[in-house]
Amino acid sequence: MRALENCEPKRVFYYFEEICKIPHGSGNTKQISDYLVNFAKEHNLAYVQDELNNVVIYKPATAGYENAPTVIIQGHMDMVCEKRPDVEHDFTKDGLNISVKDGYITANGTTLGGDDGIAVAYGLALLESETIAHPALEVLITVDEEIGLLGAVGLDCSVLKGKRLINLDSEAEGSLWISCAGGLSAISRIPVQRVQADGEKLQVKICGLMGGHSGSEIDKKRANANILMGRFLYGLQREAEYEIISMEGGQKDNAITREAVTEILADKKDVSAIQAYAEKIQGELREEYTGTDAGITIQITEMGAGSEMVLHPTSREKVLFYLMEIPFGIQKMSGSIEGLVETSTNIGIMKLSENEFFGSSGVRSSVEAARDALSDKIQYLTEFLGGTYEIQGAYPAWEYRQESPLRDKMVKVYEEMYGNKPEVVAIHAGLECGLFYKKIDGLDCVSLGPDMKDIHTSEEVLDIASAGRVWDYLVKVLENLKD
Repeated sequence: MRALENCEPKRVFYYFEEICKIPHGSGNTKQISDYLVNFAKEHNLAYVQDELNNVVIYKPATAGYENAPTVIIQGHMDMVCEKRPDVEHDFTKDGLNISVKDGYITANGTTLGGDDGIAVAYGLALLESETIAHPALEVLITVDEEIGLLGAVGLDCSVLKGKRLINLDSEAEGSLWISCAGGLSAISRIPVQRVQADGEKLQVKICGLMGGHSGSEIDKKRANANILMGRFLYGLQREAEYEIISMEGGQKDNAITREAVTEILADKKDVSAIQAYAEKIQGELREEYTGTDAGITIQITEMGAGSEMVLHPTSREKVLFYLMEIPFGIQKMSGSIEGLVETSTNIGIMKLSENEFFGSSGVRSSVEAARDALSDKIQYLTEFLGGTYEIQGAYPAWEYRQESPLRDKMVKVYEEMYGNKPEVVAIHAGLECGLFYKKIDGLDCVSLGPDMKDIHTSEEVLDIASAGRVWDYLVKVLENLKD
């Protein structure tokens, strides 16, 4: 029996489960892209698959909608790949271990990819249906949204004729998203030197953090393990002499880092002082983050005596200076939209290799000048420490459109279905709508989606009932787009 056999609407969840069987992490999308192409072929639908593996599938208008403007239905096929430390899972070849618990779909210790697998499932169910009334559809499924909107950046939009776009990449039922932040990945590389040293090898592990999406959950006041590691190591200098062997934390700069690990070398006489300091700082951090991240844990593991190549003292100071000074979290709230984060940053990845310290921060802002100024700040810090700086995956903000017939129509349909108005909101997370808005002259777009929790984390869940209601709403919206 299929895990989602009893979930409604059946065809939506049939396709969602099929998608979950196929590895589709960012940068590993060829298999899922080919699956979409095969779907188009099996249903005798025209399609385009570009060199990046973006896919567009076309479906003609149903009877009575031949003169209605074309509608683009859009989502992305890649997912963020995160798992709990105790879970064995190879995202490059393993399907997801999904199940239903208390009305939610979970992947049992890994990310679920509801962001944005549900959009793909909605799109395929629409394309398959012979009963839903709709204008001509262009179902666009992009690649690598989670690592800089790369599919949308590289898409040749001449393959699209529609001027109305419904993006299915939100996770809040009852909200229509109509504006979003722009962003970029700020990449720092700082060269380091090493020397030989002897001593007791210890592993410092900071774990137990909530994590979360670095856009939509940056305002939840959660801790970042990379930032906490910098604080711990800086303060440890006052308690004991130690050397740094290795450091690693996080895999994606759009996920707030939940865990970081550093290996250090110290004198045996200082081990007890290091353990005592870890216990003290753990208590202080739990108090500091009460109510938002109270599970913060600092583990010290003894790994035996040995001889290791450690950071030269100057290199160690550079790395600690970087981690103490790199900005994290909300930098500015919007002055015009109450409650909206305007500018933020998240150091989602840090890694110390033999010759280099690497850091990657996700920078977001709804104001392009503020985004670039924050990028400049990180660049200055990096170059001050003798490093090199690079911007990757820059994408524009999706600007609020004063006149939006699509938004007005969708608000009206929602009121007719539910008797109250939906929330019409600007968000801090990045969406591909901003890129399409820049590329397609006169584009009118709105984003919606079902309730999901803890996206980009191993606790991610998708609300089944909400997904059903959003499907019903999407179908009704299409039925009402005759003009």
